[in-house]
Amino acid sequence: MAQDEVPQDDRPQDSVPAQPPAPLTGDELAMRRRVSDLEREEVADVLREAAGEGRLSYAELEERLETLYASKTYGELVEITADLPNGPTVPGVPAVSPQQYAGVTVQTGPVINAFMSETKRTGNWLPPQHQEVNAVLGDITLDYTEAQLPYDEVFVEVKSILADVKIRVPQNAIVHLDSNPILGSVSEQQSGPADPNTTPGTPKTFHIRGTAILGEIKIKRGPRLTKRLGLA
Repeated sequence: MAQDEVPQDDRPQDSVPAQPPAPLTGDELAMRRRVSDLEREEVADVLREAAGEGRLSYAELEERLETLYASKTYGELVEITADLPNGPTVPGVPAVSPQQYAGVTVQTGPVINAFMSETKRTGNWLPPQHQEVNAVLGDITLDYTEAQLPYDEVFVEVKSILADVKIRVPQNAIVHLDSNPILGSVSEQQSGPADPNTTPGTPKTFHIRGTAILGEIKIKRGPRLTKRLGLA
């Protein structure tokens, strides 16, 4: 065979150099991060609360707990709780997200759950515009009297099952209550004299939807007594 007829396919200069792999992003590194026993226990609590609320059957709970305790990375924890509230989130995804509620675009925060436990939000805290609350054999207190409220309307959805939920709103707040007690009670304290310590301004409007099943939901007005007396 003539020299100019020798196949030239394997010439080194024609080969395409291998491209180096793209560096991992910060979010990808976070999903691959090894998790601790404490983080596994926190997710286990989320799973148990979900089972107590009826979101998971006990067979599903046992299966997910088995998977949980065998998990090694943060991404596995996210996957286990992807369809549940209050689980670990994908990095870069905000915990508070806008959504439509009652025809209004609102900021929705993580669900507050209390299963055989007590949870309180008091003092100078920043609540989301839309808050969902679930209490099962537990107690939850939401005190909006000192909270930072940058919006005029607040939406609260409450489910109380054999539990006690207290929602304290500013003295001059306007409350629209949609109650559904089933062998339970939902009560609202009526407006009283204006609190002299209240900063004048447009009153906030609270849309509260409450379901009490053998439980109790109380909407109270103004700061708690110990606060008014300067004891706390």
